[in-house]
Amino acid sequence: MNPAVHPVTLEVVRNALYAIAEEMSVVLMRSARSPLLKEAGDLSSALTDAEGRLVAQGRDIPIHMGVMAFTVKEFLKRVPAERLREGDVWFLNLPEVGGNHLPDVKAIRPVFAGTRLVAFAINLAHWADIGGAVPGSYVPWATESYQEGVRISPVRLFSAAGPDEEKIEIILSNLRSPDERRGDIFAQFAADDVAARRIGELVERYGADTLSACFEALHAASERAMRDALRALPDGVWTGEDWLDDDGVDAAPLPIRVRVEIRGDEATFDFSGTAPQARGPVNTTYFIACSSVYYAIKTVAAPEVPPNDGCYRPLHVIVPPRNLLNADVDRPVVGGNHETSQRAVDAIFRALASALPDRVTASGPATSGVLIFGARTPDGRWAIFYETHGGGEGAGVARDGASAIRVYMSNVMNTPSEVVEAEYPLRVEEHALRPGSAGDGRHRGGLGFRRAYRVVAPEATLTSMLDRRVVPPWGIHGGRDGLPYRITLNPGTPGARDIGGKVSVRLTRGDLLLIETCGGGGFGPPADRSAEAREHDRREGYV
Repeated sequence: MNPAVHPVTLEVVRNALYAIAEEMSVVLMRSARSPLLKEAGDLSSALTDAEGRLVAQGRDIPIHMGVMAFTVKEFLKRVPAERLREGDVWFLNLPEVGGNHLPDVKAIRPVFAGTRLVAFAINLAHWADIGGAVPGSYVPWATESYQEGVRISPVRLFSAAGPDEEKIEIILSNLRSPDERRGDIFAQFAADDVAARRIGELVERYGADTLSACFEALHAASERAMRDALRALPDGVWTGEDWLDDDGVDAAPLPIRVRVEIRGDEATFDFSGTAPQARGPVNTTYFIACSSVYYAIKTVAAPEVPPNDGCYRPLHVIVPPRNLLNADVDRPVVGGNHETSQRAVDAIFRALASALPDRVTASGPATSGVLIFGARTPDGRWAIFYETHGGGEGAGVARDGASAIRVYMSNVMNTPSEVVEAEYPLRVEEHALRPGSAGDGRHRGGLGFRRAYRVVAPEATLTSMLDRRVVPPWGIHGGRDGLPYRITLNPGTPGARDIGGKVSVRLTRGDLLLIETCGGGGFGPPADRSAEAREHDRREGYV
């Protein structure tokens, strides 16, 4: 602990920082126009110190948070601190600048104490459309990042004088639903604004020197805690792999391989054996690879350690250039953000399963199950419905997996059926568990679910970006695999067909799309499952 900071002061400041990050997310969610933000909560918030080192984060989306540990640092390489002023809010979405994919737009606000830069507030919002070739900006056949939408280099959209309407209009003129995006931009501004005011209150109460000392102490405490957690694990080297179904352009499956080495109080994750960068949109940045590692190791080794820059210092991530997890700047990445990243997590879990059999669960969906419907409203506006679909959680050593849940790095909520029908030209005709989808075992996986959408617009575009249709969620220690994804257009009719996991198709009024999501993998031999548990499953209609 930093001797300059009283322990009571440190604890008060620590909790205040996390409360600020939480408040940012609440403000963003309640102020946003898009249902993807205000209902599903596809957003995240964080605070960093003056050097861009993560200090605190909200309880938001893990894939966002791991990347945001880099965003402000990378931003400062493009925009030196000397250019920043009180009241600035800078927007950006470049994957190579501490980014995920183009729809994830960050808003960064520097916070000053007088003329001294003391912190940054940063939030991320998934914009339901960022331009590009198809509504929703998920282009399954993209072979270049430039096909995926508008690339926003760091740009100051707000200053102490107010919004820069000319720059905002340049961005909005490239998007399909500019009015909705305008509301989301101002919601992101509002979230950063409340954070700046709250940090200002901490500075007024404790002073800038004490606040900065608290940041250092929090980093040091998390680093010590993470090192202690790693020392408690067995030393050794383990390998794991998993596979993506395809990249959306080429049909071949893509391996993700990791070598995990734990030595004392440090851990190294080497993805050198992973597939080369792909032609299709399943590539990622190096930041995504790190985010996958951070999530996986915290889950199994250090769930209670406060996540900040210090927490991640003992972790080393190796990914060669032009690897699927460290692709060239011009490669498409829209699906890699949430598909490839989660497959990297599963590869890490597989590697650690033998070393930590009581901590690693079987695989869950490990896909965000993205479906995007785009249609014109009667007045000519675009209505773009973006939804992620969960599935069954993998079973663990002591319990069955949860059913119909978001797991891993996607922590968003579903959009309620009532909101879907009120906001979009769709009707939800079924939303139910998928019987028989769970992997059997001593503990069974969770069930996936079925959701059916009826198109009520004259025509619409449907885009899918998901995985686990070919390579199912795996069981562990003798448990069975869960059922894979299935997407059927007009089921039960002569024209019924499977539309695929990474496609864009035209729909017309009356078409019905049925998505059946993955079940989780089982844990342990099925013969060891108790008769009482099997009777419960039968009685509840799970099998």
